[in-house]
Amino acid sequence: MRILFFSSHRYDEDSFRASLARGGHSFDLVFQRAHLDAQTAPLAAGFEVVCPFVNDALNADVLTALAAGGTRLIALRSAGFNHVDLSAAQRLGLTVVRVPAYSPHAVAEHAVGMILTLNRRLHRACNRTREGDFSLDGLLGFDLAGKTVGVVGTGQIGQVFARIMAGFGCQLLAFDPFPQASLTALGVRYVPLPELLAQADIVSLHCPLTADTHHLIDASALASMKTGAMLINTSRGGLVDSPALIDALKTGQLGHLGLDVYEEEADLFFEDRSADVLQDDVLARLLSFPNVIVTAHQAFFTREALAGIADTTLANVAAWAAGAPVNVVKA
Repeated sequence: MRILFFSSHRYDEDSFRASLARGGHSFDLVFQRAHLDAQTAPLAAGFEVVCPFVNDALNADVLTALAAGGTRLIALRSAGFNHVDLSAAQRLGLTVVRVPAYSPHAVAEHAVGMILTLNRRLHRACNRTREGDFSLDGLLGFDLAGKTVGVVGTGQIGQVFARIMAGFGCQLLAFDPFPQASLTALGVRYVPLPELLAQADIVSLHCPLTADTHHLIDASALASMKTGAMLINTSRGGLVDSPALIDALKTGQLGHLGLDVYEEEADLFFEDRSADVLQDDVLARLLSFPNVIVTAHQAFFTREALAGIADTTLANVAAWAAGAPVNVVKA
């Protein structure tokens, strides 16, 4: 069985070929650097299985073209599936599977790394010392111990994040429709979102992007946060109203911002754009703030996570081929 990978990089090829050997699968893997969209969908003609990534377009037009070319399985190599028109997939008879979890430690630890970097101004300190500036002015941080951290979404990643922050001696608040008893036993207190935003010194987002969570953090939510609070988003860009962040940063209402995801990232992230003029004015403005750090959807990027993604993706394909699909996403 042939599998076509879109938006692939060398690290994808390396991790999937290693997984192929580990799992003893006999699939023929074909890697394509191009993003999946209406123009590139014909490249999948003759492939029963297509393996897209988070920023590939899987709207009705693309899915129709894939189905016309003989594709029957969309094997997402990601947990998120908000970029897939599931109703169209169902109508076209396409099965969609995903990787529901892969090394939650990877994303949780990246979020913690952002907190430490922003708080202790590590990014600025490194730049200074390279220029021979060994002064400490402007690098003052705060103790994490005793601070209140709000965790929005306590799935696997949110749970790992909460446990790490508990280790720093933080007080933990959480918001999630489905409270986790293990976190409650740890001392995490579940509260409504407005209460969490009003009390937290640090807010970290770990929830999926749905119609209900789109722009969960908007101008109103930012205004309700503690003055000078820190916001971290390693989940999905659409959770945050990006232009509203600029106003909150300019007034000082938002004291620190760490983004690993961005709502308009699809045409930017995962590629080297250093020789280009950045056309996204919102992102360009965010990057100009000294109290903002942006990483390019890097939080998942560990050896363990890549291995987990590859193993689960190929296992999903094998299960589907055997007539017993798992990790299916339905409309």
